[in-house]
Amino acid sequence: MLTLGIEEEYLLLDPATALPVPMAEQVCAAVDLEPVVHEREIQPELLQAQVEVATPVCSDLAEASRHLLRLRHVVSSAAKRAGCRIAASGTAPRAGLAPVPVTRSARYLAMHSVAPQLVDEQLVNGMHVHVAIPDREVGVAVLNRVRPWLPVLVAMAANSPMWHGQDTGFASWRTVVYSRWPVSGPPPHFADLADYEERIQALFVAGAITDRGQLYWQARLSDRYPTIEVRCLDVQLRVDDAVMFAGIVRALVATAIRDEKTGPLLTPCTHELLSASNWHAARYGLDGVLVDPEGRRRGAEAVVLALLGHIGQALEEAGDTRQVSALVHRLLRRGTPADRQRRVLAADGIRALADLITEP
Repeated sequence: MLTLGIEEEYLLLDPATALPVPMAEQVCAAVDLEPVVHEREIQPELLQAQVEVATPVCSDLAEASRHLLRLRHVVSSAAKRAGCRIAASGTAPRAGLAPVPVTRSARYLAMHSVAPQLVDEQLVNGMHVHVAIPDREVGVAVLNRVRPWLPVLVAMAANSPMWHGQDTGFASWRTVVYSRWPVSGPPPHFADLADYEERIQALFVAGAITDRGQLYWQARLSDRYPTIEVRCLDVQLRVDDAVMFAGIVRALVATAIRDEKTGPLLTPCTHELLSASNWHAARYGLDGVLVDPEGRRRGAEAVVLALLGHIGQALEEAGDTRQVSALVHRLLRRGTPADRQRRVLAADGIRALADLITEP
């Protein structure tokens, strides 16, 4: 069974104004009072109004759920002690007049000096799923087979409709914000591991990136762990939805490994079509149609169900079929978290929206 891990990024909001507040240092210090937290589980992020949590390596979804619930509780409690609240939203409901300060690290300060406006506007929060791979050569083959499904995940996980107090019209504005960096969006198709490494080296030579952390592809090989890292998901309002996506991503990786060994030859999706599909998914979420991995416009529900069919065997082997399928069908009934944000905003206003995204 493939192991997995989840990383989540949260906003820190003022409880009275719902504005982002630069209190990451205070929250991390308050977290240190918790006896059940390990040093690497909670870290500051790029901007001082964000924190990131990371689960340990997990064998199953139940274990991942327990750790994510624990970490959300710990960080929420620490934030309240520090005088703010954590928000599980891909973007902030409101923004102040002044930019949020950058976290004081050499890497982040260097990024700000190169791209100050991009960094100032990087107040976005995602969810990353790591899934174990046998080796990096297999990992590149997995990337090639997973990449056509990334826009579908973007649409399903959309949780960032707001920007500077306004509805952007996009379900995942976070996806658009990330697309402005030099190396971002769905990854290209790679011939093999050597091709992957050569193309990254070319980016260094060209000065497009200064470290491998600036490979903002929506899926990539991790340089810290023996994993595939899928990064296209907005952070989720609820833990059970986050765990659902972890199960889907693990099943996608398991299916890709199996298909690489025994399945049909892969016909690569062109990069321009995949990028356009990704934009469409970010714009509309599950509202109407999606572009499926073969480039066809189909009803969003049909494409999501095709994803479940594609990973069905892997879900069954992991014992995840009932849990993941039930949550996917709930998502199709209720709509995306972006849809929920819009409904609450329309019915009850910005304060109710802030309450929605800061519920534990």
